[in-house]
Amino acid sequence: MDTLSFKTISANSATVDKKWVVIDAKEQVLGRLASSAAYLLRGKHKTNFTPHVDCGDNVIIINADKITLTGNKWEKKEYIHHTGFPGGQRSIVAKNLMAKNPIAMVEKAVKNMLPKNRLGAALYRNLHVYAGESHPHEAQQPEVITLNSIK
Repeated sequence: MDTLSFKTISANSATVDKKWVVIDAKEQVLGRLASSAAYLLRGKHKTNFTPHVDCGDNVIIINADKITLTGNKWEKKEYIHHTGFPGGQRSIVAKNLMAKNPIAMVEKAVKNMLPKNRLGAALYRNLHVYAGESHPHEAQQPEVITLNSIK
């Protein structure tokens, strides 16, 4: 029996093949977009996925200001944060947050779908969100991906 064929290959930072991908968020539902982006950032679509290694791709999301929410979420969904001072809990409705900072909704959705540890923080640094059509990462020659192609 050839035992060399049974070795489990574990990826590390030297053997990881990271790509740059672009996702167009125009007319996409926020949650579905965020879960696909988190899936790509984590690297779960790769055959050499290793849970404790940053083996995912660099994801660029464009048109973040053109996302959609289903149902009545534009008026009902609240984003809550705390200033750190007594009585400092603040909330903002999704419609107002979109008017104030359209990038924040996508970033918050993706960040909450990543692991809550140092690996998650490293993965989050590979996410780049832009409100318009253009992005400054043309030199990396990113590949355009449609959400339906991600399995």
